[in-house]
Amino acid sequence: MTNNNPLPPKERMKIPRQRMPEQPSAERRANFAEVNLGLSTALAHQEALRCLHCKSHHCFTGCPVGVKVKDFIELVLAGDFLGAAAKIREDNVLPAVTGRVCPQEEQCEGCCVLGKNGEPLAIGYLERFVADYERQSGQVGLPPRAPMTGKRVAVIGSGPAGLSTAGDLVQRGHEVTVFEALHELGGVLIYGIPEFRLPKDIVRQEVENLTRMGVEFRTNVVVGRTVTVDELLGERGYHAVFIATGAGLPVFLNIPGEHLCGVYSANEFLTRVNLMKANQFPAYDQPIYDCRDKNVAVIGGGNTALDAVRTAVRLGAKTASIVYRRSEVEMPARVEEVKHAREEGVQFVMLTNPIEFLGDDRAWLTGMKCQQMELGAPDKSGRRRPVPRAGSDFVMPVQVAVVAIGNQGNPLVQSATPDLRTNPLGYIEADPDCLKTSKRGVFAGGDIVTGGATVILAMGAGRRAAQAIHDYLSHGTW
Repeated sequence: MTNNNPLPPKERMKIPRQRMPEQPSAERRANFAEVNLGLSTALAHQEALRCLHCKSHHCFTGCPVGVKVKDFIELVLAGDFLGAAAKIREDNVLPAVTGRVCPQEEQCEGCCVLGKNGEPLAIGYLERFVADYERQSGQVGLPPRAPMTGKRVAVIGSGPAGLSTAGDLVQRGHEVTVFEALHELGGVLIYGIPEFRLPKDIVRQEVENLTRMGVEFRTNVVVGRTVTVDELLGERGYHAVFIATGAGLPVFLNIPGEHLCGVYSANEFLTRVNLMKANQFPAYDQPIYDCRDKNVAVIGGGNTALDAVRTAVRLGAKTASIVYRRSEVEMPARVEEVKHAREEGVQFVMLTNPIEFLGDDRAWLTGMKCQQMELGAPDKSGRRRPVPRAGSDFVMPVQVAVVAIGNQGNPLVQSATPDLRTNPLGYIEADPDCLKTSKRGVFAGGDIVTGGATVILAMGAGRRAAQAIHDYLSHGTW
């Protein structure tokens, strides 16, 4: 592709990374509107000028779905924003989503040559810019569809892995039906990520784009109860099935008092806000315990924990705290999310581990008994293991607690498919390269195989599965 950058490399390296405009913290504390406001055309062009157009293509290899980063950046420089969006869509069917929630700093941007001596190219910001430009123009550049093959594929779950697989398969000419257990499509994109990080209208628009490409969606279908995998492959006439049901089974602390009113899993808390409209109270009935003027503690240090605590702030919490058993250095949450949380008044209670929830005589949460920790030797994750400090117990006054320490695989499909092999944790066993399972014609990918991970890693699994399913449907070899 032609190099559209008029500046020599040394001049490009002098340009500072452009900053994303944000909603002021004092304002956003009281609303669920998006925090990051997007780049202007001028800022996007200035940022794109920083690209060195290098030959290494590390940014491409760092992307789990293989977006041709350099090519779409060149189109941005040429002012062809619709062409840039179309170029991304060749490999990524959800660019407006991944431009917002993908951890680019660990992937494409983490591989950027500019990052060796300064800040990497803001690839995520530019991806979001062209996706938003495309959506606002109403001229979505959908990829072409191959001639129909006569083969039918059932995709179970409409989260990022399922949507990615469906998009790739329908482009290859296969008939694809996505089955979703809930009443809205999008999986974790709809129920798990707050509006202020990922507006739901954007998810709905991306799903609509897949519908226009030819994907059929069916909601309120609980595979494993409403219909089984065997029935899909049998009387329903599907030639292959892809299971992408995610890791929707919450993990709890297993400490005394976890049954008390006011203790939630992060899954339940965020679902009630995002999907059941607790963020629009009093227009909608409040489907969670009222957080207004309450002390809210969220246990955990990942992105889900940050989503939950920042949601509590917007619901009117008197105090909103992250309680994490390691130090901030070990927190797996994105740096940007931690920064935003601090700006919004979130308190960080580090090296602290809850050991008991305390309640009143009506079984309502009143406090959380904790112990202080110190860091010992590294564990399997490579992070230093937290060790309790003797005699350090104390009580935090808390009326709402959200447990955000991870999830396990959704067990419904496996429970109704006895010949589908799973591991001791309940995740489906699948070949890491082709994502085949122990059952002929059945593939699985995303969090239901790997455990909780990122949106883009699930989409990468979806792309690998789509290729393997296409090969299976084309040649019949298992």
